[in-house]
Amino acid sequence: MYEHKNHPLISKRKYYLRLLNHFLIASGTIIFSLGIGIVGYHITEGLNWIDSLLNASMILGGMGPVDVIHTVMGKIFASAYALFSGVIFLVIVGIIFAPIYHRFLHKFHMEITEKK
Repeated sequence: MYEHKNHPLISKRKYYLRLLNHFLIASGTIIFSLGIGIVGYHITEGLNWIDSLLNASMILGGMGPVDVIHTVMGKIFASAYALFSGVIFLVIVGIIFAPIYHRFLHKFHMEITEKK
């Protein structure tokens, strides 16, 4: 997916396009994850769509639910969604920072090989 350590750095334009691509993938992952939460809260707790959006956003953002969960299925869903959200947060950070970290390491490797 990325250039090999023996290849030169890609141009800044290609690098910014790579960053944009990763940002779009991360955004799509967030939207998909938010959709899971919205539908889950709507089905398990019977919340309206806006309240489901609010609860899903707060869980996905790491803040916690807003409404009190009443049903057993709602509590099970909220628990699973909270664990899922924690993992998704790490995945999104990895998606966004992967090209930045790769470019840093690639530049660092080039500087070491030039000094030898």
